[in-house]
Amino acid sequence: MSDFTPTDLPRKQSTLDHVVYVLRANPVTLIAFGMFAFLILSAIIGPALVPYDPLATNASNALQPPSSAHWFGTDQVGRDVFSRVIVATRLDLTISVAAVAISFVVGSVMGCIAGYWGGWPDIILNRFLDTIMAFPLFVLAMGIVAALGNTVENIIYATAIINMPFYARLVRAEVNIRRDAGFVRAAKLAGSSDIRVLATQIFPNALPPMMVQVSLNLGWAILNAAGLSFIGLGVSPPTPEWGIMVAEGANFIVSGEWWLAVFPGLWLMFAVFTFNLLGDGLRDIVDPRKRT
Repeated sequence: MSDFTPTDLPRKQSTLDHVVYVLRANPVTLIAFGMFAFLILSAIIGPALVPYDPLATNASNALQPPSSAHWFGTDQVGRDVFSRVIVATRLDLTISVAAVAISFVVGSVMGCIAGYWGGWPDIILNRFLDTIMAFPLFVLAMGIVAALGNTVENIIYATAIINMPFYARLVRAEVNIRRDAGFVRAAKLAGSSDIRVLATQIFPNALPPMMVQVSLNLGWAILNAAGLSFIGLGVSPPTPEWGIMVAEGANFIVSGEWWLAVFPGLWLMFAVFTFNLLGDGLRDIVDPRKRT
């Protein structure tokens, strides 16, 4: 039984029909995409709708508990916590999506080259990935940011570097399995170049397991950015960011101002939980074998 190639199936469904079918077939996936849409809307239009300036201080309103005026309370300098949490969504999602996109593209290219041609490219890639994986990944991210400076760009690069081995090794394995499959040989006999075979025949079959990895890495990337901010190596205050807010709020939990850390922490947990739920749905959407 030969492996699947996307050109073998008649196109009975449009992409939109297929997405709708996947969402209807799995209620959890539908909920996950609804949660994801909520996060995206919060990132896009949230900053324009928040009731207060997230950077505006007011000493007379410092450390106010949650109320109708301030839904998530206020922090130690009187800033509205709800406004800061919503505005921080854009920055945290930007860091997460950008880092995962870079690691996905670079890791996929490296994995395709190593898995398809093998030889010295494969040996060099494996030694390079072994070097990265030899370090605790969060410690490696700390070192990169500490060396380059704690800017948003450097946080994205550091997060992309520590996530890249996951994609490179996964794609390498998938490509290596399929490079001698019957449908690949048929495509070569039809005159397709190696690059075309990789792009149209082999890589689409590697996408489903990669989508699960993407959803997990989106959550890990947010946690990584928040963790760096928590220890002082991430985004610099007073920029609204979930990790910074949790770190600042942790100093006030003992004295009873629990809302400073709890609400940013819950928002962070909600984002990571959403991405973890997205994995199966993304896999089913991009899997050519599901298009029946």
